[in-house]
Amino acid sequence: MKPIYGIALFFSLFLFSCNQEPTLQKYFVENTENKNFLALDISPGILNVDQTKLSSEQKIALQSFDKMNVLAFKLNDKNKAQFEVERAKVSLILKDKKYQQLMKFGSGKEGASVSYVGSDEHIEEFVFFANKKETGFAVIRVLGKDMNPTNIMTMMQVIQKSNIDLEQLKPLQQLMK
Repeated sequence: MKPIYGIALFFSLFLFSCNQEPTLQKYFVENTENKNFLALDISPGILNVDQTKLSSEQKIALQSFDKMNVLAFKLNDKNKAQFEVERAKVSLILKDKKYQQLMKFGSGKEGASVSYVGSDEHIEEFVFFANKKETGFAVIRVLGKDMNPTNIMTMMQVIQKSNIDLEQLKPLQQLMK
């Protein structure tokens, strides 16, 4: 009988040790199919860049970028209460200590913030969160390997020179109408 108690104790400790805290990844997965949200995954191919015209620094910056996940909540007259609940959920997730805030614009009810996960020189994820009480909110996760602030600035230069494939952004454009 004692081995049964030992096994039960082991499994209960195992279950309690599993991370039950909300994360952005879980939030994205939970809301991908929700009719109030638009979910979009954007690959580096959207930039449509001629690799031969890039400097070595630009190539390194581009290689550090894996993908972007976009989750946008479109506000309408029927979902105002859910908008407040969902916006509060995202704000709570971003208050976790693993998300280090770089900057914030506007107020808590309307504005934008930029946060990151990782260390200053080895960033795994950038998170842009923008919300407006008249239109809704969007959360953008920029995922990569060993990104750093220099890579991000270099990436901005690459984006300016790129021929962005707007076909991947059509669902987002339709949301903004």
